[in-house]
Amino acid sequence: MMNYKVVSVIFFLISFIQGDEHNHKYEDNEEVVLWVSTVGPYHNRQETYSYYSLPFCTGPKKSISHYHETLSENLQGIELDFGGLDMDFKSDVKKTAYCEIDLNEDGYNAFLYAVKNHYWYQMYIDDLPVWGIVGESDMPGKEQGKEHTDYYLWTHKRFDIGYNDKHIVDVNLTSEGKVKLQPGIKIPLSYEVVWKASPIKFADRFEKYLDPNFFQHRIHWFSIFNSFMMVIFLVGLVSMILMRTLRKDYARYSREDDLDDLERDLGDEYGWKQVHGDVFRSPAYPLLFSSLVGTGYHVGFVVLAVTLFTIVGELYTERGSMLSTAIFVYAASAPVNGYFGGSMYSQYGGRRWIKQLLCGAFLLPALVCGTALMINMIAISYHASRAIPFTSMLAVAAIGIFVILPLTLVGALLGRALAGQPEVPCRVNAVPRPIPEKRWFMEPAVIIPLGGVLPFGSIFIEMYFIFTSFWAYKIYYVYGFMLLVFSILLVVTVCVTIVATYFLLNAEDYRWQWTSFLSGASTAGYVYMYSFYYFFFKTKMYGFFQTCFYFSYMMLFSVALGIMCGTFGFLGTNAFVRKIYSTVKID
Repeated sequence: MMNYKVVSVIFFLISFIQGDEHNHKYEDNEEVVLWVSTVGPYHNRQETYSYYSLPFCTGPKKSISHYHETLSENLQGIELDFGGLDMDFKSDVKKTAYCEIDLNEDGYNAFLYAVKNHYWYQMYIDDLPVWGIVGESDMPGKEQGKEHTDYYLWTHKRFDIGYNDKHIVDVNLTSEGKVKLQPGIKIPLSYEVVWKASPIKFADRFEKYLDPNFFQHRIHWFSIFNSFMMVIFLVGLVSMILMRTLRKDYARYSREDDLDDLERDLGDEYGWKQVHGDVFRSPAYPLLFSSLVGTGYHVGFVVLAVTLFTIVGELYTERGSMLSTAIFVYAASAPVNGYFGGSMYSQYGGRRWIKQLLCGAFLLPALVCGTALMINMIAISYHASRAIPFTSMLAVAAIGIFVILPLTLVGALLGRALAGQPEVPCRVNAVPRPIPEKRWFMEPAVIIPLGGVLPFGSIFIEMYFIFTSFWAYKIYYVYGFMLLVFSILLVVTVCVTIVATYFLLNAEDYRWQWTSFLSGASTAGYVYMYSFYYFFFKTKMYGFFQTCFYFSYMMLFSVALGIMCGTFGFLGTNAFVRKIYSTVKID
């Protein structure tokens, strides 16, 4: 019963942060609002501008009875302007002219540029998106011996709206009335609304926007199966090799323990047991390391929680709800970051815990905000809708200062109090042992980049589907697949980093903490390199703004993924190292 109440409170808070004041129920002849949102080039999905940045005229209706726009919509560049068209529930509207465009030279050039660059626009009716194309061009012809292309503007919008009981369940927009663009002419705009009863259930009204033929293609299923088989093979291989190898190591060390001191000195001792006095030594830069691990815990928890919420609540059906949920979960789960980062820093003997607290709390948010600020400056210069309002920036800063920081402090205090004492199976020597020379392929500089190959191989096909949903016109909805791939990535990363750490320790190199973390994090490097391939060969993006937007946010995605994977790798390796040194006899 208590769990049910907790879940209910969480979903209430999520719905509150969405701020949607419309309940999706209408009485006959009740007002239905048409929101006009953004317009932009088809091939650059993120390069969007206000709908009225083009010289469209507005409808005659100037007031509305309700309005809603949330923080997440502002952050995503979703602008909502009232279309000015009179619509009432179940009330048909015959073809009606609502305004007239006086096409001067500037307006003509704006529409001409929009048609040439395949501009499309987005509207919303009852939170259901509809799209339309601004205009079209004829096939090139010849005029006075020269090639000539005519450009046209669509002037009539026909809305076919389906309803089921008191709900709107389907919206379709048809563009008609092609008018040739010429400077100095007057272009009347018109619309009509046709209401039709529909058998579609309200809960299923978003399914028409999904693309099961793309996301549930047999290649997607095959990639999941392939990754799953890789996990089984890898876990079995790692277990078999390590168990056999460790068994031999234990047997050899047992024989050495039975020798007297003289025989042991004359013997050829080697292997991971020799570094038992240094293996639990604090890593270099413990403040940064513990902050990264704490952030990795935090990111992993947020990814898992948002994925589960989306599977249960289908958050992809509500505009901006995914980002709203992510912001809420990230802020509410800040104690996770403070607890694990603070406790680890305390175990390493760190004394500047306030500095570590600030570093852990703002490491990722500062990177995100810095990147967003840079993109925001470019968006402002382009007058794009992606420009984040100053009030939204203040809201995000307030969340960081007044929510994330205090909760991280609570977690850090709990972590230092409950898990701040080091508990290691071997004591640490006062003087660090010199690291012997080893073969080139045993160097961390080689182990680290090789550690990301298999984890990337287990997720790269899923990366294609995720990239396509974000950078193209697909809605990602197979979050069950994502959860499975998330689990596969975790297992593969842990297995690979354990093997890499074993080889490193066997070469008597005890710098395993950073090596295990960076080995897992190197997966992000391959993801970022794959994003270059995707940009140049899978999209038709162009322009400075879209290019900066793409590579900046792909960098953020890769950094967050790297921190998360690095934390997974370190956690698995830490458990492995503690286990092998706790079961061997140490003098």
